[in-house]
Amino acid sequence: MPEPHAAPDPRDAGPGGGGPRFRRPAPLLFEPAETTGDEEHFFDLESLEDPRELLDRSTELTLAFRAAADRAMEFQAMAAAQLADPRRFDRLSEDAVAERAEWTVDYARRMIDFGRELLAERTPE
Repeated sequence: MPEPHAAPDPRDAGPGGGGPRFRRPAPLLFEPAETTGDEEHFFDLESLEDPRELLDRSTELTLAFRAAADRAMEFQAMAAAQLADPRRFDRLSEDAVAERAEWTVDYARRMIDFGRELLAERTPE
């Protein structure tokens, strides 16, 4: 599994932020059931004839997929941290977490640390 890349942080965008201003991502509700087996159909984009509309909708989907991937990566990190928690009697080593997630050991170590930070933010003091 390739290591994920973070999407641009929209808080860094805009005037003085060093990057373009991104719109809020479109919600990813579902891929229509009648078209899921057909490679020609993708979120009904093929039916859009106006290139401006096609660009707008495909950009919304791109941003939504990036946001979903970033959120999923956060859950991966939290799960890795929980699995490697030294307080667990059945904890996994960094090597075992790496193997399970198909990561390098170095990446697993970084994800475990990131997950611990995320979990600490969720825990009231």
